Amino acid sequence: MSTSPPPNGSIYAAKPWLARLNDAQRGPVTPAASMVHAFRDAVARSPEHTALAYFDGRLSYRETDALSDSVAGHLAARGLARGDRVAILLQNTPHFVLALLGAWKAGATVVPVNPMYKSAEVAHVLADAEVTALICADRAWETYLRDTAAHSPVRIVLTACELDLQSRNDPRVLDFERLPVAADADDLVAVARQGHPAPADRAPGPHDVALISYTSGTSGTPKGAMNTHGNITYNAARQRAGSGIPEGACYFALAPLFHITGMVVQLAGCVTNAGTLALTYRFEAGAVLDAFAEHRPAYTVGPSTAFMALAAHPAATRAHFDSFTLISSGGAPLPPALVEKFRTAFGPYLHNGYGLTECTAPCASVPPGQEAPVDPFSGTLAVGVPGPETVVRILDEHGQEVPFGEHGEIVVRGPQVVPGYWKLPEATAATFPDGELRTGDIGFMDPAGWLYVVDRKKDMINASGFKVWPREVEDVLYTHPAVREAAVVGVPDSYRGESVKAYVSLRPGSGTGAAELSAYCAQRLAAYKYPREVEILPELPKTTSGKILRRELRDRAQDSQ
Repeated sequence: MSTSPPPNGSIYAAKPWLARLNDAQRGPVTPAASMVHAFRDAVARSPEHTALAYFDGRLSYRETDALSDSVAGHLAARGLARGDRVAILLQNTPHFVLALLGAWKAGATVVPVNPMYKSAEVAHVLADAEVTALICADRAWETYLRDTAAHSPVRIVLTACELDLQSRNDPRVLDFERLPVAADADDLVAVARQGHPAPADRAPGPHDVALISYTSGTSGTPKGAMNTHGNITYNAARQRAGSGIPEGACYFALAPLFHITGMVVQLAGCVTNAGTLALTYRFEAGAVLDAFAEHRPAYTVGPSTAFMALAAHPAATRAHFDSFTLISSGGAPLPPALVEKFRTAFGPYLHNGYGLTECTAPCASVPPGQEAPVDPFSGTLAVGVPGPETVVRILDEHGQEVPFGEHGEIVVRGPQVVPGYWKLPEATAATFPDGELRTGDIGFMDPAGWLYVVDRKKDMINASGFKVWPREVEDVLYTHPAVREAAVVGVPDSYRGESVKAYVSLRPGSGTGAAELSAYCAQRLAAYKYPREVEILPELPKTTSGKILRRELRDRAQDSQ
């Protein structure tokens, strides 16, 4: 992780954003040496406090410690060595947490895998990360992972029935049957209950790699970012110090735990604060609202698309949200119109945030108690301000700093930035020159230190020689009362080079047509910016973390030419 200062003469080295932070947010933090140390500290502080709540199931910190110890002992007994990789392919359940802690206690590096990955995608991760052990849902093992693992380095397998550790069996999400235990795999919960002691000498340190987190692949073959224990515990300690969330509070796992946001901001933040992590298997708006009412969480984080879905649910009321101390949005752009609609309807202000897998989730966020400004020229909502040990700079195409207010590539230096990509020295050198992360995102910083993300470099549209950033058009579309989701892409145009096309999904019951939406934008945007073509879809394609996949929409548009 990079803690060296920015180059001499940097205008950003003065850190104007520090004035936006209070004493607790500016003050020093002392991160735990690893997430194992952070968890054991929580066990010592609050052994009988509920660590995991899963529908009607509850596990205390003491119970979670013992169960994950046994998983660690089993893995070690099966030959897992310190530094080996353990892939976890599970939904948001206690099984994920037991597997994660067990692997870390065994001295392993965890490879979180999206449960929606198909066989070829999983095969790439297992081979690239040289995975020794696989922990997955029993249904996935029976349907496709057995064959996938047979052609991989995997030699230890644990499976989990995610109906275990609760008895409610909510049909909205737990809509599957229990399977017989596989003959060629061990059952995770049975192993956890056997009482194996954890290895005594394998606790990781801050420089050990905790995760190999594969990027979402929205722009090509996924790369494995090496998130160290120090990267994770730093961001978790920063959150605990500055969020105002009471110790022991309930954190609701809205973001998937296999995604860096869910892993760090929810799970690691909760453990560091000795809190309760409430889980509902996967996102289903009605089940989430019921969990809010049951568990009364103080904190959650999720993509803007999740809050759109919650707001659109007919059962949603202000009472569902009145327990929250803080709600954060990250992982997908947050339109200013959604922030105001959500606050008007339900009360809470959605606090924007910005980060990447390569900086272990957040590197900038809107401090609690403050509201992000909206850029008066573009209508872009600020994503927040960096922390005290972080330096964010804006560079032009030649790698030179641009003044405050000017657009360029966002680069990040700080203790949350990963040391590089797994087995990719050339990509590491290109993306992390001198330990500084080149994000590939275009943005700017105002003189007060507020950071704004305009768009991805690769998503810029060139219409008749003019630059069009999709985010600006999308933000206008979100102000239309009928629009639920929006995404804008460039499509080939024989006259303009590229023209702007919008894909939208509508709120239930809306009769708005494509021509009306195009005309709405034309009234609010320059002639070269508004979408000449609007296509209405029932749903926009998204990653499981809620990020809309512009690449799929761009391919769809080109296929229809």
